[in-house]
Amino acid sequence: MPAQVARFPRPRARTMDARAIPVAEGPHDEQIRARAYEIYLARNGAPGNPESDWRQAEEELRGRMTLLGQT
Repeated sequence: MPAQVARFPRPRARTMDARAIPVAEGPHDEQIRARAYEIYLARNGAPGNPESDWRQAEEELRGRMTLLGQT
């Protein structure tokens, strides 16, 4: 008679609940930072307002996301 082997239930694969996955509601900071830098370069590095560049970049990227249906 073969020896009995203890059987343990197999662990279930861990899956994330879809509600727990964060959804981007706008552009990521790195995207905004890159676009703001492009805006700075477009004025040939002339003095300007970094906050204004950031806001402009954010607005442009949000507009693109809206047009592409990503928001």
